[in-house]
Amino acid sequence: MKTDVTFPKEFLWGTATAAHQVEGNNINSDFWVLEHLPGTIFVEPSGDAIDHYHRYPEDIAMLAELGFNSYRFSIEWARVEPEEGHFSLAALTHYRRMLETCHHYGLKPVVTYHHFTSPRWLIGQGAWGKMETAEKFARYCQKTTQYLGDLIEVACTINEANIPRMVALLWMSSDSGEGIDTANFVEQAARAFQTTPEQLAPFFFTGTPQGREVILAAHRQAREAIKAERPDLPVGLTIAMQDMQAISGGEAARDQMQHELQDLYLEATHQDDFVGVQTYSRERFGPDGRLDPEEGVELTQMGYEFWPEAIGATLRRAHEVAGVPLIVTENGIGTADDTRRLEYYQRALQSVAGCLRDGLNVRGYFAWSAFDNFEWMLGYRPTFGLIAVDKETQERTIKPSARWLGTVARANGF
Repeated sequence: MKTDVTFPKEFLWGTATAAHQVEGNNINSDFWVLEHLPGTIFVEPSGDAIDHYHRYPEDIAMLAELGFNSYRFSIEWARVEPEEGHFSLAALTHYRRMLETCHHYGLKPVVTYHHFTSPRWLIGQGAWGKMETAEKFARYCQKTTQYLGDLIEVACTINEANIPRMVALLWMSSDSGEGIDTANFVEQAARAFQTTPEQLAPFFFTGTPQGREVILAAHRQAREAIKAERPDLPVGLTIAMQDMQAISGGEAARDQMQHELQDLYLEATHQDDFVGVQTYSRERFGPDGRLDPEEGVELTQMGYEFWPEAIGATLRRAHEVAGVPLIVTENGIGTADDTRRLEYYQRALQSVAGCLRDGLNVRGYFAWSAFDNFEWMLGYRPTFGLIAVDKETQERTIKPSARWLGTVARANGF
């Protein structure tokens, strides 16, 4: 393959998944409980997901065959510590086999220790609303690294540490939340976890300033716990970032939201080895705050704008504020039209290449997602995957965009 755009030597090329979205039957997690509540805000439960828990050997082999050199996946805390203080050797051994399989096929494992879901026992104790959770999370990270750390290439402590605040300030204040009886849902959830609505604090819904402090403390303590077991392991935090743009008069609203949702978290990574940038689109702001996409623009299945160039803008913002090396830990599009996915990746990678030309230290690119999977409250409707999955048969089908991106990865350029 003749390349006009080349990437640095040792650049990580991969795809990403999250345990709860692909493994299936994660019955000890808080999300499993939330999905099955009467009046749940989830359109459907995760169920078997794509059975990655059992099918990971052929799945990892498929990613390697496509040309990728890395795989980002998460370890499920609820499996490793199903009851407080009880660490499952069986679960840790399962993840060790996954890591060994990655190495067998030449994929460098990038591991996330927390990707939204938590053990159900934690929720009854106040979860991400209580500072004690930081210590409990660090203990889990220490035990996990003790058993698995020798096989991990890169460690992400917490996935999208800012997403709870983003949900609170952007999603819940927009039309996206209309028609959802959140009060009833919270009441049902509190009863299920034997706590009160005021004390209910699953990660995804802990959008208060106190929740932010707990999450960032958990990250810092987890980083120290991981480093104590393996000092040379690169450790970082991943942050959900949108390209925040202002039309005339919207600069103040944009700057305030950018500070609250991005900069406060980026500033917390100054002692990290890298920051993971996770970007899908842009947000526009006018004098009165956040704006909906303009009439007639192309939208994705998630309802936000088709804007591949957002990744370049967010990488530059992260570089400016954090000042540490960068990895694109998630970037992609939910669409049923794979030709749009292909164009999205082509334009996004041009944007990443522009950052590299300008001297930014970008060390990897991970497409979201490896497979069509369980997209949280939206169920299986949005399709982000490079590989399609038949929910009835679990048959995998590689999409053309996957073959193109794998060819780019193998050539380290395009």
